[in-house]
Amino acid sequence: MSDQVWVVGEVLIDLVPDADQHLAVVGGGPANTAKALAKLGVKTHFIDGISNDEYGQMVKTELLSSNVLLDYAQYSKKPTCTAKVSLSKSGSASYEFIIEDTATFDFSDQWLPDPQSLKPLLLHIGTLATVIEPGASVLFDWAQRVAQVAPIVFDPNIRPTVLGNRDEYVNKVGKWVAISSAVKVSDEDLSWLYPDKVIDEIVNKWLEVGVELVLVTHGEQGITAYRKNEQISVDAVKVKVADTVGAGDTVGAVLVEAIVENGLDRLTGELLKSMLIRAAKAAAVTVSRSGANPPTLKEIE
Repeated sequence: MSDQVWVVGEVLIDLVPDADQHLAVVGGGPANTAKALAKLGVKTHFIDGISNDEYGQMVKTELLSSNVLLDYAQYSKKPTCTAKVSLSKSGSASYEFIIEDTATFDFSDQWLPDPQSLKPLLLHIGTLATVIEPGASVLFDWAQRVAQVAPIVFDPNIRPTVLGNRDEYVNKVGKWVAISSAVKVSDEDLSWLYPDKVIDEIVNKWLEVGVELVLVTHGEQGITAYRKNEQISVDAVKVKVADTVGAGDTVGAVLVEAIVENGLDRLTGELLKSMLIRAAKAAAVTVSRSGANPPTLKEIE
């Protein structure tokens, strides 16, 4: 077993409103998670296609500056995916993506690392990379091999503007949930996927199919963790919100940190509650400043 944590999924460029223009900012849920993990001191390998274009150079510079490792990234002449961001009055973000034929979603067995020989500690995967074809199917087959040697943490991070067919989205998410050890999901994601079901019903079904731990984020209402016969909630830390970009990804990073340090089996009771408190504190730092700028270890110790 190595000491590597693998984070797989998209890194892209968010085009964020800035007065009468848009500012290019490195984004993508999985990339945000990788940055947050690396800033917590976890040896984090980010796995995605990275373009050789100007945006790709921005991506590379930012990830490396956060101590994210790019040994398994695939460099490509294809362009970087962009996401035009719209912010609501509350700071909540929505996205309009340019995806087709980009380096960002060009996943292939030819370059994905071999889990059997490298034996990572854990795989975190999610967001658009798990639903956009043909890359999503490539990743799912590969992740099944990873699951033989390491736990999988899945974050669906729903993007209805990219895949608006709810039934198709539900099927894709269900497939990933079935091979995952832990799932981090927002209440907004669950209400979009399953508008006629309450959260407890959805989570209990996931626990029945083999997920050991589910974290549900509730924005300013806090975080709830679910295991079989156990449910723990903590309040959000109150701060002045700049925007919510990267908050959920920060929570996911603290979850991964806790699994790596303690083991998923031990993450119950007081240990689980401590992790939730830490996650809420870390997310509060992220939302207190613009963009996906997660805290360092010093900021939350």
